[in-house]
Amino acid sequence: MSKEKTIWQYKPWWCQPWSILLTGIILITGSWLISKLIWLTVLVAIPVSIWMIFFLLIYPRFVKESGILEQMESQSQT
Repeated sequence: MSKEKTIWQYKPWWCQPWSILLTGIILITGSWLISKLIWLTVLVAIPVSIWMIFFLLIYPRFVKESGILEQMESQSQT
């Protein structure tokens, strides 16, 4: 029984789900700790949240549905 391949197996450590999530949390929290301005924190949080949602939810689904993972696996076996 083979383990299902994910895009994360082909990405470096700095592009893993935990690092994306940690970076986003640090950016949003850091903007609050530095400025103490809610409007600035919201201004930072919106694009960072969109970035995290894209790379943690949308991008992996698109890659899986596109069949790229199967192509990458077949190329690595030859």
